[in-house]
Amino acid sequence: MAGDAGRRLSLNDWLGRDAVTVARALIGARLLVNGVGGTIVETEAYDPADPASHSFGGPRPRNTAMFGPVGRAYVYRIYGAHWCFNIVCDRTKPGSAVLIRALQPTDGLDMMAERRGTNDPRNLCSGPGKLCQALAIDKALDHAPLDAPPFRIDPAAPGPDLAVGPRIGITKGADTPWRFGLRGSRFLSRPFRA
Repeated sequence: MAGDAGRRLSLNDWLGRDAVTVARALIGARLLVNGVGGTIVETEAYDPADPASHSFGGPRPRNTAMFGPVGRAYVYRIYGAHWCFNIVCDRTKPGSAVLIRALQPTDGLDMMAERRGTNDPRNLCSGPGKLCQALAIDKALDHAPLDAPPFRIDPAAPGPDLAVGPRIGITKGADTPWRFGLRGSRFLSRPFRA
């Protein structure tokens, strides 16, 4: 796992940091679900003080995973049609999570193409709903531990070239620069503004 003053952190310790740190650190990490997935290229951070976060205002039936243990999945539906996958983080601020917005597909391309109905690799996981469809993530994985099957997360090598900007598709906290991406990636959900 990631190094910290000469010692290796467990996945849950690595994810136990604040949402912005985790969102940045996840760029370049490898995410697999039942062996299908790839390299994370885009994330967004959310915490309970953020008016754009589902956890703003406290626990409710929909967001209980965000207030549970660090290192769990928070899966929810948007627009009544698409699932979104988040990683619960930050031991000091329950209600924090990182939305996984996009990844570069590397493993199980045939399975992803079948699930998504396209062979275009740039259209397999370039958005949170597409990513969940390609990796077969749905409500059944809400609260699931990320350090056990079907999940596998391998941290990134330090220092990927990050693009930073405001988050997408929100109205509150829309200017907060908590969206992170792998600079120059062809697999982002949307380009970053220059």
